[in-house]
Amino acid sequence: MQNFQDLTLEPTLASAISAGGFTTLTPIQAQAIPLALNGDDILGIAQTGTGKTLAFGVPIIQAALLHPGKPMSKTVKALILAPTRELVNQIAMTLSTMTKKTNLRVSAVVGGASLGKQLKILSRGTDILVATPGRLIDLLERGGVDLSITRHLVLDEADQMLDIGFIHALRRIVPYLNEKRQTMLFSATMSKPMESLSRTYLTNPKRVQVSSPNVTADLVDQSVQFVEKAKKPFQLFKILQDHTSTATLIFSRTKHGAEKLKNSLVSDGYKATSIHGNKTQGQRDRAIKSFRSGQVDILVATDVAARGIDIPTVGLVINYDLPNVAENYVHRIGRTARAGRSGKAISFCASDEYKYLKDIEKLIKTRIMTIGDVPHRAPEETKSSPQRKNGTKKKRFNPRDKVKHSQKSRNGQRYRRGKSRPNKTAA
Repeated sequence: MQNFQDLTLEPTLASAISAGGFTTLTPIQAQAIPLALNGDDILGIAQTGTGKTLAFGVPIIQAALLHPGKPMSKTVKALILAPTRELVNQIAMTLSTMTKKTNLRVSAVVGGASLGKQLKILSRGTDILVATPGRLIDLLERGGVDLSITRHLVLDEADQMLDIGFIHALRRIVPYLNEKRQTMLFSATMSKPMESLSRTYLTNPKRVQVSSPNVTADLVDQSVQFVEKAKKPFQLFKILQDHTSTATLIFSRTKHGAEKLKNSLVSDGYKATSIHGNKTQGQRDRAIKSFRSGQVDILVATDVAARGIDIPTVGLVINYDLPNVAENYVHRIGRTARAGRSGKAISFCASDEYKYLKDIEKLIKTRIMTIGDVPHRAPEETKSSPQRKNGTKKKRFNPRDKVKHSQKSRNGQRYRRGKSRPNKTAA
């Protein structure tokens, strides 16, 4: 099965897929969609940017179309949980496009937005709800949403949700759900905690894996440059000068660093914007919209955007700071080379980030190509013991191995200073 036409889909859904320019199934879609249409639970592992949204979105929309009917007040037919606001909005936008010519309702709820407005929207009921875990719990505790008839549950980017304490949120959400449901878990990486998660919440799942876990996208040209922190701005300027017509996503490790870098770029005449945790949801939405439309060429972001941006035009990702969580590297560079396109990822590595680089290379099981000078000695190496001229190591001083301030008596015995000497006449 290679094309969407090979799937037996409702005409309106098939038409929407065709209108969206989707013809050939990606590997994750080709394997997951038929199983999900059959009602199986799915454990899907695939590189970011390989079409996971449609892999779970198409079966959910198909099921909703096969069981028509206006949802009752506050009820939800299908629930999709994602870790970030950006990813929630991205998924909701994709599904809304697929359901534009149907009567299905797709809603998104995230933190940072008006709770009252979200309660009003959900009061009418919704077919597909995309949510961040924290905001969903707020709505559940207020009685603003009813999950008792929910027949489909999707956990997208589950590994990142585990990193932010998602397991505790899931334990609070699951009791509200219908026990007879189809559950699909999708992620770009796999870990032992997530294996445990799948055993707890999935029933006889079909495992779909189209690449080795934690492997970066094949079409991304990766490289690393060893640059000390003080020289990073100059090196960034050189790279941007060589990629003037490329949509560029720059990652900073901190919110303050992202905003400072964006302001610096703007002052230098670049069209740049930023998103991070200190921005309101409205500001973040406007930043992504301006970047998507091409009004700005550069988006500076923290890892809040590592999994929430699906903009095919992104041709260059720059890791201004290496992530201190190796898995985030996989998702950062996955923002380019999407939907079959090629892309480039350049990472800066200062001496205090060398450990992060080693962790990343261990995770992706490959050595990233180095550009420019390489340090003569790995920064994590410690100084060796001093060498004697004959090549042997000189033993380091250890105060425990030496009697401090020793003195010799006339008969050759040692006595520590401060200790009374034996009285020769006492005997």
